[in-house]
Amino acid sequence: MEQVILAFENSKSCLRVKEILETAGAAGCIVCKTADQVRRTVHKLHIPAVICGYKLADQTAETLFSDLPISCAMLVLAPQNMLDLIQDDDIFRLPAPVSKGDLVASVRMLLQMGHRLERFVRPQRTQEEQELVARAKALLMDRNGMTEEQAHRFLQKTSMDKGAKLSQTAQMVLDSAE
Repeated sequence: MEQVILAFENSKSCLRVKEILETAGAAGCIVCKTADQVRRTVHKLHIPAVICGYKLADQTAETLFSDLPISCAMLVLAPQNMLDLIQDDDIFRLPAPVSKGDLVASVRMLLQMGHRLERFVRPQRTQEEQELVARAKALLMDRNGMTEEQAHRFLQKTSMDKGAKLSQTAQMVLDSAE
């Protein structure tokens, strides 16, 4: 089950949200009491979403959001008058009180958003690295009679086994052929 961070000043609210999300199977919940705890946990565990109240013990949700990685989405649950104070358009808002169904649907959407952001910001291979991998695959196909898919899988598996980047493995294959 996917994990999210819950951070609310009111521990009863936090436990209620946790119970709803975990019972529905929407997400496993890690409870944090301060913005500082949230920051550390997001960076350590690469959590894709934070669900919180408008204000935490040490700062507001909006201030916390500015310190989170771009791939981490945030949903603030609070009364509408508090939500109106949030100026950052990238923060999702859900007015409290909220129905269980709306909360679960919003969290699922938030997690999907976090995954899309993760793919968007994930570093891509450079053109040079792509050419290196293509040359290594071509060599494997010529010398070993592999299909393109088999050559790619061979490079991926060797990379994982050696703990190396795909482009490094491709360079090793090319170097060994010379």
